[in-house]
Amino acid sequence: MPFSYRRHPAGAFSPFLYRAFSVAKSPKSLKRQSGIPALSTLDRTMKTKKPNAAQIWKQLEDLLVPRLRLSITDRAVYSHLLRHSRLEGRARLRFSIAWLARGARLSTNPARWAVRRLIAHGVLRLVERSKAGHVVEVRLPDEIRATRHKTTRRRDARPLPRCLDFEEDFLKNRALRHAIHVRERGRCFYCLRRLTPLIRCLDHVVPRVSFGSNSYRNLVSCCLQCNSQKRDRSAGDFLRWLYRERRLTDAELTARLRALDALASGKLPPPLPALANPLPRKGRPPLHPL
Repeated sequence: MPFSYRRHPAGAFSPFLYRAFSVAKSPKSLKRQSGIPALSTLDRTMKTKKPNAAQIWKQLEDLLVPRLRLSITDRAVYSHLLRHSRLEGRARLRFSIAWLARGARLSTNPARWAVRRLIAHGVLRLVERSKAGHVVEVRLPDEIRATRHKTTRRRDARPLPRCLDFEEDFLKNRALRHAIHVRERGRCFYCLRRLTPLIRCLDHVVPRVSFGSNSYRNLVSCCLQCNSQKRDRSAGDFLRWLYRERRLTDAELTARLRALDALASGKLPPPLPALANPLPRKGRPPLHPL
């Protein structure tokens, strides 16, 4: 038999009134009574606040491009990744090279090598690389170490050693070309065969038709046979073809692919050619007096 107000004496608490009392209390009133402040509108907007696109583009053009000497391909790839990550409120982005090349209006190989150059510069931080794609953290221009202003104290100041430029042309003179051969220690970069001056040559890892540069990160010493068989294929595909042809073992293929990644990131610099006339020591005449 259902309850009614007439069956409850005065002073008793009806279950219907209890339900009405519990529904009437809103979450905001409960938070005020319990001492927990409600989340303000400003806090909710601060959590999803997006960076200023105009300020980022000014830093990109004024700081990042001149200091890192980014090419047009690097700028297109970085702008596309920045558009779909940080400008959307996300720090990490998962993508494939095919998607990136299609969005930036590039071929697959230039897009892949642009990603490697940006990782080497510290513009991108590689979190994961698998068959599903790349996961990277896209950094804003003011978050990159190369764009920060560095102050050197006088007691820590030392003469800077001569260093290599990433984009220096290593085909412009004979000494720089010979430095590439010396770096490979007389062996072909691809098949690891012993080289002689008659059968060795320089090869572009990224072909010139794919906008490959003449820097030391894109030049290797190889034999004439590998140079002619590689044609316009990527270096990774050519190394795997050599493995299928039983010209490389499993260990050699793994080592060559690691060397290829190290070459792209600038970790295999060639030895610098010696100066023609170094500074004379104290008490000794110069080697080539005028």
